[in-house]
Amino acid sequence: MIWYENLYIGESISKKKAKIRRLKWKISHDKCFTNAFVIVLCRYENNLLEIIPARELRQKAYPKQNLYIVGLAKGYEDALETAAKIVTDVYKKTGEFQVKRYILQQKAGGGT
Repeated sequence: MIWYENLYIGESISKKKAKIRRLKWKISHDKCFTNAFVIVLCRYENNLLEIIPARELRQKAYPKQNLYIVGLAKGYEDALETAAKIVTDVYKKTGEFQVKRYILQQKAGGGT
């Protein structure tokens, strides 16, 4: 798993920095039992993002080594809103819906 440096955080946990750190640690160490969801860059060509319940990542066979986590939310509704915010932000900054390309450019320091 790779965590995006400018991680998008859902409204339900946005003001709780200690909770965010704790959730990230739990998810990274397969300890997450909460109602947390991760928003990842889609692994498939035609989609933008995937919303995955964090509890699914606990499965040994889950292919998590290539997951690029760009958002974290508590609850499915919050995850949907956070994913929409990511797409909206990328569109406002670039005029395109190339979320994966934009995020990876940010990681590489390419800017907009």
